[in-house]
Amino acid sequence: MTHRIWKATCVVAVCLVMSLPLNSRSAEETQPLNILLFTADDLHAESLGVFRGGVKDLTPNLDRFARQGMLFDRAHVNAAICVPSRAVIATGLYSHRSGAMGFMKANAGTPEVVTTFQASGYLAGILGKVDHSTPTTATKWDYSFDQKDLGNGRNPEIYYQRCRTFFEQCKADNKPFYFMVNSHDPHRPYCNPKKLTAGAAMPSRVYEPSEVDVPGFLPDLPGVRNELAQYLNSTRRLDDTFGRVMDALDESGFASNTIVVFLSDNGIAVPFAKCNAWFHSTRTPLLVRWPGVVGPGTANRTDFVSGIDLFPTFLDAAGVAAPVELDGQSIVPLLKGLPQSGREFVFTQIDGKAGGDNVPMRCVQNAKYGYIYNPFSNGEHVYRNNNEGLTMAAMNQAAKHDPEIAARVQLFRYRVPEEFYDLKDDPDCLHNLIYSPEHRDAIVGLQAKLQGWMTATGDPMLAAFVNRDDRRLVEQTLLATYGPPKQPRAKPQREKKNQKSP
Repeated sequence: MTHRIWKATCVVAVCLVMSLPLNSRSAEETQPLNILLFTADDLHAESLGVFRGGVKDLTPNLDRFARQGMLFDRAHVNAAICVPSRAVIATGLYSHRSGAMGFMKANAGTPEVVTTFQASGYLAGILGKVDHSTPTTATKWDYSFDQKDLGNGRNPEIYYQRCRTFFEQCKADNKPFYFMVNSHDPHRPYCNPKKLTAGAAMPSRVYEPSEVDVPGFLPDLPGVRNELAQYLNSTRRLDDTFGRVMDALDESGFASNTIVVFLSDNGIAVPFAKCNAWFHSTRTPLLVRWPGVVGPGTANRTDFVSGIDLFPTFLDAAGVAAPVELDGQSIVPLLKGLPQSGREFVFTQIDGKAGGDNVPMRCVQNAKYGYIYNPFSNGEHVYRNNNEGLTMAAMNQAAKHDPEIAARVQLFRYRVPEEFYDLKDDPDCLHNLIYSPEHRDAIVGLQAKLQGWMTATGDPMLAAFVNRDDRRLVEQTLLATYGPPKQPRAKPQREKKNQKSP
């Protein structure tokens, strides 16, 4: 009898153990993974201390966060303008594949991250940059507050309160979340403590021009330093906001079951960065924290990853099926410390920018070199944008007596059809080597790589690229793709033959 009772007890115990996944497993193990995507607006990657930033203790919260997860040293966005950059992130498709080739929505019916996760039972929330981060006209967020409801997108405490409310709603509805939190810092207007924008908060620290570490692609001029000091103020306030969002996440109890991704939508909003295709235009400070999966304090300094990889990564991490074949590739293997092929190159582009001007650029980069094709550059089309400010004014003034700065201004305004840089020795892209005989093999190799990508993705600029020595055919392709140019034309300041290298 005792033996029978013991055997029966064992059977019951086994049954109970087998039923644990359904009845007794912790909520953390059974609930789907939450996703929090935090974006900065126009942040220079090297502003962060963990990316070798030259301004001490500028981003303490982000630097602390980086030590909790993985840093990607070769991360880029695929279009260095806010709307197309965010559309790439949301759709997992290159701009010409989704139709979001400028300040426009993706084509109707394009699958994207918000509705995909909503269909899998997620609540989708967004703070800030709502229109710019809403990929299609059919996309509807469950929880949404924009710039005016967030202290002009520049108030850390309001972000904290809005995050707490969203997390409480997720708890009440017993649903996982896809939450996109977008700071409006350090986008212009930069933070001038004497003229603080209405609703915005003061950063936890302000900076003087003497503390500025001028990026190598800009000249070190007083006007440049004055403007960049205000940029540092905005960057510090971005870091304050990120810290408060992380506070809200920690207090919610969701942190241990949430993958948090941080990046900037493009580079800093000054000449030679945002709205272009140079190395520092698209490089982004990508940080990922995934408790229990990503080891703290890890870094990937080898593989090229980009914004196009985020949608497939979120799907893979959460176990949600992809709605269509995407252009990006999940980085989950990299997050787990595993090798992954196809990470030797990154492709970036520009099409339309603010104001409607179409200035197509195509770029391919690898660990050593970068090649750029600018089909719009014909010696007459004048490139302008709204990122020039005090920095460009200082450069224009200095150009009157400094030939090197004058050459940089000339390049910025008119470009050249092709550029090639040794990114290992010249990451600031100061010396165009497109005519260098010793680099001919590398140039031809990257041109072939770019042409292969353009062919595979159906890029409408392919016809211009393969006929790049025939200006008439290039102009026909531009007209057929974008319509008539919208920027005013002007005579170049120098002959085209002198435009080889600044």
